Amino acid sequence: MVATLSPPLESAREQLKAVFGFDEFRGRQAEVVERVLDGRSTLAVMPTGAGKSLTYQLPATMLHGTCVVISPLIALMHDQLRSARANGIRAATLTSADADRRETQAAFRAGELDLLYVAPERASQPAFLDFLTAAPLALFAVDEAHCVSEWGHDFRPDYRLLRGLMDAFPDVPRLALTATADQQTRADVMAQLGIPGDGLVLAGFDRPNIRYAIRHRDNPVRQLAVLMAEQPGPGIVYAPTRRKVEDLAEKLAAATGRPVLPYHAGLDPEVRAANQSAFVASEDMVIVATVAFGMGIDKPDVRFVAHVGVPKSIEGYYQETGRAGRDGDPARATMFWGAGDFATARQRLAEVDEARRGAEIARLNALAGLVETAECRRAVLLRHFGEDPPAECGNCDNCLEKPGVTDVTELARKLLSAVYRTGQSFGMGHLQKVLTGSGDERVRQRGHDRLSVFGIVEGEDARLLQPLARALQARGDLVATEHGGLALGGSARAILKGDAKVEIVLPPKRERRGRGGGGASNPVGDPLFDALRELRRELAIEGQVPPYVIFHDATLREMAAARPATLAQLAQLPGVGAKKLEAYGEPFLRAIARH
Repeated sequence: MVATLSPPLESAREQLKAVFGFDEFRGRQAEVVERVLDGRSTLAVMPTGAGKSLTYQLPATMLHGTCVVISPLIALMHDQLRSARANGIRAATLTSADADRRETQAAFRAGELDLLYVAPERASQPAFLDFLTAAPLALFAVDEAHCVSEWGHDFRPDYRLLRGLMDAFPDVPRLALTATADQQTRADVMAQLGIPGDGLVLAGFDRPNIRYAIRHRDNPVRQLAVLMAEQPGPGIVYAPTRRKVEDLAEKLAAATGRPVLPYHAGLDPEVRAANQSAFVASEDMVIVATVAFGMGIDKPDVRFVAHVGVPKSIEGYYQETGRAGRDGDPARATMFWGAGDFATARQRLAEVDEARRGAEIARLNALAGLVETAECRRAVLLRHFGEDPPAECGNCDNCLEKPGVTDVTELARKLLSAVYRTGQSFGMGHLQKVLTGSGDERVRQRGHDRLSVFGIVEGEDARLLQPLARALQARGDLVATEHGGLALGGSARAILKGDAKVEIVLPPKRERRGRGGGGASNPVGDPLFDALRELRRELAIEGQVPPYVIFHDATLREMAAARPATLAQLAQLPGVGAKKLEAYGEPFLRAIARH
């Protein structure tokens, strides 16, 4: 039995087809849109790629007045502006980077804008409040709303000032949107923005098209080159430092022959902007970046996101990996980590304000649990956000090839004992030599060949020392000293006393491909699809917009399969709205007729 839509939703569905070219809403979109049209304030927690922007863009075309969208980055606003205008929506940005600010202000006052994008820094100024009184408002939409909360992973103080602006317009509903917010963060966002308790729409966090994999980092250039060979589309590589970004970008370009560019805050602003624009427009470029890159990118066709090092938290990991596969096509999220990543992160926790330190330690421990788990990665990730997922997803490295788990409690006691007996000041290389009985000169000079732990590890156990040390450092049971040595921490003493058990994961030697791991946009090798992509590329260059603004790959695949011969037939395909049909319909019909 088909559910009957309310009159506002029936009208919204008709507008959905006319503007965006889709017959039906996805996920919880309809519920959010209905609340907006009904004037009810809402916090919508929806995974990246679930179509959050549609939940305010569509009502903005139906309601009287302008929807004011508060967004954190200029680049993100400009990406969304291009996409909105391509669908025929009257939209503008009001930022320091815009030369047409006077024209935008005049259009707003004349009631000629459906959408007006601004940054929180502008929105929180008294002058902006005065400006908004000049014309009717339909909605306040707060994007990346987790930035409102001090418990969120990317807190932005200017977001805290938005309540005063919105309270000045009590009859204008509020829509807060985020992909990343745990229960504490959600409650704080709603309280800070004045959204009632019944205003939460929680759409879930699962991104089934992303395949998650986490591997020990040994040779990052080689490991990334393999990943790039398997994933021919655009990709993002996150590196921890500016120097590492530039080094990896140079080496990957040389090793793969692919276009690879760096991005970090230390680059000249013009170079940084040019690199970002090149990536957004490209269909095969890889950008190596610090985490400064990404929130401002609304690029749907990113086929992989790789981390060379651990992110700050599971929330950060989810946000960053969520930039892959926003178009719903298969994508990959791969992390290459080392024990030193956690050592560095735990050292930095000492600098965190004491009131927040406990929460940050818990976040880091949760991330260590994700890295070290032998369970389904997706299940661990979703449970962190309060969901109850199946035990296996079938689309992560641990599900595709079960890792072994071994009890190494006795070996851990030997390693920790060696750390203690050598004075808690030596690195893993020295400790291995002591434990395996190496006749190293440095070992003998320090008398460590006379310790009770000298030569007590051999055979298979010797090969497990490195993965054991990584696991203990990830968990905080081994901590780095100021001079690069290792010291006892966390539960180390409980392990030594025999009060705690230690198990480690033995990763498989090879990675098996599975569903969601491909990412090829033309899996059947259809020459018509390739021709449509080439036409899209030419039109994108001519119109100075990214190719995905014209049509997504999914729409091109529909065209290649259906082979429409008329504009009316083309209009029936998903993703072909009225504005795009008018702008691009004839060229694509001609291309289809030629093949």
